[in-house]
Amino acid sequence: MPRQPNACLVCGAPLVYFTEERPMTCANCGKTCSANAACEHGHFICDACHGSAGRVAVRLRCLELTSRDPVAVALELMALPAIHMHGPEHHTLAGAALLTAYANAGGGINLEQMLRALEQRSAKVPGGTCGFWGCCGAAVSVGIFTSLVTGSTPLSGENHGLCNRMTAACLQAIGEAGGPRCCKRNTFLAITTAVPLVREALGVSMDLPEGIACTYVARNGECLGRNCPFHPLAHQPWRP
Repeated sequence: MPRQPNACLVCGAPLVYFTEERPMTCANCGKTCSANAACEHGHFICDACHGSAGRVAVRLRCLELTSRDPVAVALELMALPAIHMHGPEHHTLAGAALLTAYANAGGGINLEQMLRALEQRSAKVPGGTCGFWGCCGAAVSVGIFTSLVTGSTPLSGENHGLCNRMTAACLQAIGEAGGPRCCKRNTFLAITTAVPLVREALGVSMDLPEGIACTYVARNGECLGRNCPFHPLAHQPWRP
């Protein structure tokens, strides 16, 4: 059967989410692990298989980009063949877009080194955390970005606080938008929330577009439609 949006990567059937995790065997690598979703036919793809190719593709593409606008960078990354409509690769993508624009805006960082660190850290954030943990991975990605550019650790003082405030601000914006989840919408919300806070806290001015018109609405079976600020016909479109 043809694959539908938000569907199984193996057979195209709709996904079913569980209220309690259960052991499942990945149809790609054969590893058995705890899972919170499978398709109607029982196929399960683990987070490592779902997102690993996308995370590598994100890192390599970021090293080629010169934009100071993290939304423009994110759109370039979302267009990569390895990036799905939804998936844990977005937990890398949001922070990578910010790292790239930050470096291009004069942030003075070793971009490749930090992209690799982001890739490693963000790979530990499972898919579905927005609904199962109440903590969207795109917001966590912004927190990882902040930790990297400030050199924060669990023993840091002000930078420790800044990392958590950045994540909290992104979660507030994502929470106000409501659900169901959309990895594109939440990535845009996290990035656009972070940019002015980075300017204020770290003195690095990244660019933002005058507006964002999402081109993925037809691929998202749970799209909020005009209630999403990034829908081309949004009731209240996003503006910087």
